[in-house]
Parts: sequence; C-alpha cells; structure tokens
Amino acid sequence: MAYEANIKTIPDATYRLQFNSRFTFAQATGLVPYLSSLGISHCYASPYLKARPGSTHGYDIVDHDSLNPEIGSEADYENLVAELRRHRMGLIADIVPNHMGIMGSDNSWWLDVLENGPASSYADFFDIDWHPVKKPLQNKLLIPVLGDHYGNMLEQRGLTLNFDADAGEFSIYYHQHRFPIDPQTYPLILNAQHSQLLDRFDASDPLLLEYQTLDSSFGKLPERTMATPAQRDDRNRDKEVFKRQLARLCSDNASIKQFIDSCVAKINDSADKLHILLEHQAYRLAYWRVAGDEINYRRFFDINELAGLRVEQEQVFEASHRFILSLIEQNKIQGLRLDHADGLYDPVGYNQRLCERIAAISHSYADGNTPPIYIVAEKIVANYEYLSNDWPIHGTTGYEFANIVNGVFVDAEAEDAFTVIYNRFSGQESDFEELVYQAKKQVMTTSMAAEWNVLANRLSQIAESHSKTRDYTLNALRDALLEVSACFPVYRTYINSPEVRKEDVQYIEWAIAQARRRSHAADKSVFDFIHRVLLIQPHSPDAEGDLIGFVKKFQQYTAPVMAKGHEDTALYQYNRLITLNEVGGDPRRFGYSVNAFHFFNQERVKKWPHAMLNLSTHDSKHGADVRARINVLTELPEQWQQAVFHWHRLNHLRITGSTVISRNDEYLFYQILLGTWPLTALDEATLEVYRERIRAYMIKAVREAKQYSSWFNPDQEYEQAVSDFINHCLDRKANHVFLSDFAAFETQLRKAGLHNALAQTLLELTSPGVPDIYQGNETWQFSLVDPDNRRPVDFDRIRQLLTSIDEAVASDRRQLLKSLMNTPEDGRIKLFLTAQTLRLRRNMAALFENGEYLKLTISGPRLDNLVAFARCDPDHFAVIVVPRLMKHLLDDGFTWSCTRLELPSDAPRYYRNIFTDDKLSANKVDDHLELNIRELFGAFPVALLVSSTGSATPNTVGN
Repeated sequence: MAYEANIKTIPDATYRLQFNSRFTFAQATGLVPYLSSLGISHCYASPYLKARPGSTHGYDIVDHDSLNPEIGSEADYENLVAELRRHRMGLIADIVPNHMGIMGSDNSWWLDVLENGPASSYADFFDIDWHPVKKPLQNKLLIPVLGDHYGNMLEQRGLTLNFDADAGEFSIYYHQHRFPIDPQTYPLILNAQHSQLLDRFDASDPLLLEYQTLDSSFGKLPERTMATPAQRDDRNRDKEVFKRQLARLCSDNASIKQFIDSCVAKINDSADKLHILLEHQAYRLAYWRVAGDEINYRRFFDINELAGLRVEQEQVFEASHRFILSLIEQNKIQGLRLDHADGLYDPVGYNQRLCERIAAISHSYADGNTPPIYIVAEKIVANYEYLSNDWPIHGTTGYEFANIVNGVFVDAEAEDAFTVIYNRFSGQESDFEELVYQAKKQVMTTSMAAEWNVLANRLSQIAESHSKTRDYTLNALRDALLEVSACFPVYRTYINSPEVRKEDVQYIEWAIAQARRRSHAADKSVFDFIHRVLLIQPHSPDAEGDLIGFVKKFQQYTAPVMAKGHEDTALYQYNRLITLNEVGGDPRRFGYSVNAFHFFNQERVKKWPHAMLNLSTHDSKHGADVRARINVLTELPEQWQQAVFHWHRLNHLRITGSTVISRNDEYLFYQILLGTWPLTALDEATLEVYRERIRAYMIKAVREAKQYSSWFNPDQEYEQAVSDFINHCLDRKANHVFLSDFAAFETQLRKAGLHNALAQTLLELTSPGVPDIYQGNETWQFSLVDPDNRRPVDFDRIRQLLTSIDEAVASDRRQLLKSLMNTPEDGRIKLFLTAQTLRLRRNMAALFENGEYLKLTISGPRLDNLVAFARCDPDHFAVIVVPRLMKHLLDDGFTWSCTRLELPSDAPRYYRNIFTDDKLSANKVDDHLELNIRELFGAFPVALLVSSTGSATPNTVGN
C-alpha cells in the first residue's frame, strides 16, 4: 500500500463537519479549498457509515459495511478523498465501536437475531443476556417498542402479520418496525393440513404435496434454543432454502399465495391467534416503559434503539471494522475518533487490537503505545483524573481542555457572591455533590434498573459460590451496588486483570468508603465483599475469572450512570453559573487560575502532546462563544444580582395561571439569553426564529433536569408554562420594558464577552495539542445543545468573508484592523484571528507539534489580567499573550499602566505581531528581557509574536 507522504500523521488543525442529508460528501468536497486556505490540515468527519434513515448525527449505524447513502454515493466519497489529497489534507473518521442502531427494518444483524434468537449467527454480536432471572424471558429478547401495553396493542390491531411472497418470509410489523417470524414456527401460519387446501387442490396434486412437505420441513428445523453449532449452521442454511422454495411456489401458483394470504388475514383478525404466534418467537414485544426494569440487551445509555456490541469478540471486531480498515488501507482515512470509549468492555484491549490491525495493513511499526495513524478517544476525564498512558492513542477529544480554558475567564473571586445570588433567586441551597449522588440513584432505579439488576444477580452468584459470602442476600447486594455506583468518583475504572492500577484502587476505595457512610444497611460488611470483588481478590483461585468478568461489566455500567446522572441530569439542575456545566465539567470548580492553565499545558506536553483541543463540539451544552459572554457576569456580580431580580419582577407582573416556570429554570433562561442574544437587530421574523430556538433549548433542559418534566414522563402543563413565559419575555409589543432593560444590560457585557471569545480562541490554537474547529466556529456561533448546534452553516458567507479579509490584508492591514475592531459583530475579527493563527501553525508545524511550552511571567498592576506563554524549538520562538477578566479593563480604556511581560534572557530580542504586522523589540532588564504590554494591544485585542532562532526571518515567518 502506498501512503501519501505529504499528508501528515499529526494534524496541524482539524475541522469538524457534521454529515447528514443536509450536508453531503459533495458539499464537503466543495468546501475543501476554503478549509485549506483557512489553515486546516485534516477534515474531521462525523460518522458516515450507513445509519438510520433521517439520522442527523450518524451514531445510529445499521450497516458497518457501507457508506450512508443519504450523505452520498461511493463516487461522491471518492471525489471528497481526491479533493483532500489535491490539497494535501487528510480525513479523520468518527467511528462507533460500542453500539448499533436497531429497531426499524434495516439492520440485517439485528433482524437475524430476532428471527433466530440464540441460533442466530449474530447472537453473540450483541450484548444480550439470554438467561435473565425472569423465566418467561429465557432465550428471548425483550423489545420495548410499543406505545401502549402489549395486550392493548393486540386488541387495537396495532401489530400486523405480513407475508413477503417474493422472499418467502413472514414478519410482524409495528409502524416502521419489522420483527421476523422464526421459520421453525411457520407451520403455525401455513396450515398445510387445512381442509381449504383440498378445495383448491386434489389430494394427489404434486403442488399440494410439495407445499405440505415444505410446511413439514420448516417445522423440523432445529430449535433455536437447543441448536448445537453444527445444527445452527444447518438451520441457517436450510431455512433460506425453504424460504426460496416457498417464494417459488407462490410465484408459480396464485392459489398457494391466495391461501397463505387468507391464513395471514385470519391471524390478523384474531388477537388470540396473533398472541400465540408471538409467544413462539425469539422476542417479546413490550410497552416501551418497561425497558428500564426488564430489558435484557445492553444499550447506549438508556436509548432502546441503540444496542451494545460485543466488540471485544474477535469476530465482532472484524465484522464491524472490516470496511473502515479497508478505507485506512487504501489511505482514504488518515485518523480515527473513537466514540464513547468508556462504553467498551475493555477499552485498552480494544485500542491495542485496533492499532495492531492498522499497523498490519499499513505495514507500519506499532510499539504498543504509538498508534500507526492519528487516533483520539472520546473520553471524559475528571479534573483529578489522568488518562492512563497504556492507552495506545494520541489522547482524548479535548473536553478537559475546553473546561480549563473556560475557567480561565471566570473570576474565581465571585464564587461566594454567585452562590448567594443563585440560592436567593432559586429559593434553594443546592449541594452539587448531593445532586449528582441523587441523580445517579434516580437513573439507576428508573431508566437503567435492568442493567443494575443484571449486575446484582451476577454478584449474587459470586457470593453464593463461597461459604463465607453466601449469606449476603440479593437485596443487600443490590442496595450496596446502588450506593457504590452512585458514589463512584469517575466514569469508570479500567481493570482487566488481577493487576489493578493504583489510581483505580483509590477510586474504588473512595466509592466504597462513601457508600458505607451513606448506607443504612444493618450489615455493612457487604461493602467489604464488594471491595474485594472490585479489586479482584477472590476467596479461591478458580474464582478469579468470574471476578474479572463481573468487574468489566461493572465498569461498563458506571460510565453511563455517571453520564446520565452527572451530565444529563445534575448539570441541568444546578444553574449557579451554566458555563461550568459542560461535558466533563465540574460546577464545584468556580474558575481556574492562570497557573492551573499553565500546569495543565505543561502536563499535556509531557504526557499527551498531540491530544485534540476543542472549545465547542457537537456535544457541547453551550457553545464556546456563548460561554465567553456569560462569563463576564462573574466580573460584576452586584449588577447581575440587581438585573436578574429586576427582570423577575418585570416578567411576573403579567404571568397568570396556576403553573409558572420555576425560579431555577428562570435563572437558567436569563443566562441563556445573555449568551445567545443576536448581535444584529431583530425583526419580527428573526425574533420568531430566535424565540423558537430558546424555547426548544429550555424544554430540553427541563426534561433533562427531570424535576418538573422528563423525557420519560413529559409534563405538558409545566412545559406549556415554560413556553408561555418565553413567549411573554420575548414579545416586543407586550414586554418592551423588559426587552429594553435586558438589551441595555447585554450591551454592557457584549464587548468584554467578544474579547473573551477571541482570547480563548487564540489559547486553543496555540496550546500544546491539535486544535479542532467545530463547523462554523471560525466566526461567531452562539449555539446551544444539539440539535441547535447542528443547524446548517452558511459556508458561502464565511468563504466570502475570508476572501475579503485576505484582500484587505494585502491592500491595507491597518484599515482592516480598524474595521474589524469597529464592527466585531460581523464575525470577521474572529475569522481573521483564526486564519492568521492556523496559517502560522502550518508554516511552523514543528514548533506547534513538538515545541516546548514556557510559562511567562507578568509583572505590574494588571498581572492577573493576562495569560502569557511561549512555544519554542531550535528554529522559532512564539509568544502568546491574551487578556482575561476584561470588563473593567475595557471600561478603563484597555490601559495597561506599567504591566510588562518577562522573557527568558536567551529569548530572541525581535518579534513580529502576526495580527498587526508590527515589529517589536524586547528590552534587556537585569537578567531577563521585557515587552511592554501596551505595545502588544495597540491595534488588536490579543497578541501572537513570532521570532526566528534559526533559518527563517521575522519578516517572512507566518506570511
């Protein structure tokens, strides 16, 4: 295989594209020249294998062996790859190893399992418990898909038996969902001995005899629950032969087809007959609400339509990765993003196998820790957690970076004031740790109770195996597991052998200690038992395998429990400052110091120098630009308090009705308005669009919080109250007093908020790692949680803006800078910053890929208002300086008094500011060099200075 030498392994920068029917391969192909001009080295694509029709995100893959036809054809894909190659750009693919989209009628693996149960060739592909405690579900799949109770659906004729004469097969249909009938039970439909057949055929008619023989043959197929491997092969071969024979009979003789149709009609006319047929199938159709308690296949979180894959099995890995690996082998993919790594049975083992397979097909060397291509994993790391270096990847997708950068622009001194304001306004004193604990228990006892029960039953079997532990009852073990999981401090541990990492020991012991403290159990020694199990300390050597198997399943469970409890519940309940409520964030940490930011980057250089950096992603709850504006509130807590209570009084004067929006949700609403308020004037049409965006976000937030409504039990009355409140607040005619007051307050914050956004963008583009731009975020994007952040991007406008900027740079840079500063609302200023910095990264790839990171010292009265560091290698020295906590700075005229930046004594003396093109020189002071901050920010709000220590010259670098 010939690899393109000019496509880098480590990207300079990536650009995330969200593919779906509204954004296709062809559209992406047309975008490549623009992305190249912007300074992007790799397109970073959302999943593009065949997904459920209409999917807006691509994570519900139904076929791992083909492209998504809604995104484009194979030719369209080839054109995209070719265009990327022409621009020396690579492609990073987002793959989904953990789960597949099921239900519907388009996942052939799943349909085969429904048809054949344990005898299916794909029975082991999905993570199914074929032997649950509930006996009626033995060797059956519970399918919680019905909109009402099963019996009611039968009576209402909601389920329909269908015969596909061309395929010779029967299926039950429920709306768009298809449930194949087990061929071994076809005789329940075919009725080959029925007297009506003799009315159509003579008893000696060869066609009748063939039909009766075929009926008998179906009935003699091996039972799906008792088939040996050889019998399973026979069954899977023979059933297809018999189906083709049935199809041929129907094709050759209309009377046979008419008779079968009459049999099907009779079953459909009788709820009892349909029920009897369904009772003989490999599945049990059920009301969707029973999923939480009884579902017996692992899901992606609590989504019934996404079933977990057993990718740890070699045959499953090969089948689900065959196509992606072939694309890598053909050099059509140069990198991978691994979705939901924590959902895997053994993430480290999976990553090792993946790297070995890629190394084999690319003939490249893999030493167990260095991936042969660029690979990052979606993994949430707590602020007290480190990603283990035994993961053979380049790092995470960057949630932790987004949170620490955001924290730099939060004034930590305002924490106590914000706590008081929030508690007073909401009328509650919330402890976030307690909210997370209770939210996790709520998730475990409702939507994820079935998985909890499976774990408890498995733990009970382990306890029963030894005399010292068999007295622990199932209920005691269930309750103890509940407490341990609810107290778990990280998403999961990564134990796959008796050798347990020190960090994992610490997390387990913390969870056990907290669970013991919280538990009301009479016999708390049960926690000692669980402690030994989780640390693989068996009572006897032969029990070690059972303990490892249990721990791996336990680890698969704590991750989604944390995600649903922390991310998707508690973060929507605790609204003290919502910029802290991001994926991987911790609202208890009210901002980060500049020193913490430097320490984080220094550690990254040592451990994960090529991990991804992001500020906004498709998973963000609030986009980076939204957070940047809201963070300004922490600089003026008194004004915020006055404003928010004043708005409450204004907006509740006219509220009528028994149900009103909660104070907590109202507090969230005002923050959202400040973060997303359009920068340009709103006419009635654009105001209506904006109002609907905010309404959709608020309803989603309310349901995620699960306090007054939820996805499981929507409260229409409360949700209507929320909608009415939003409509009232955003009605220019009925509520002009509030809107005028709000607009005046937002105007005070706007400039500082936009400066924050520019500053954090420069930090992302120059810190150690690989920066990723989420589509459209090179200009202002005040987007909220999906689907809001998947709205179409006006790329034509952005391309035109970049062209005009480049022309203006070539013509009169000074005039351009004045224009950018005078009209920041149009987004050109962010696009200018992004393009200039990315192009510099491309020209100085070695510096930003492997260069050192130096924390720089600030002296003077404004030292707390700056973040400064340097990137250096033998050839180049770059200085990055951005302001922070800018509201009062801007009010004072952005003056820097005697604030100075110290450089090492051996640093270069002469620099060029890549934004302003100004030449600057550092002054020698004692044992170091100094730059005057005032000179850095004369014409642009952030600074990136470059100098040469080698062959390049300051006048040419970065142009």
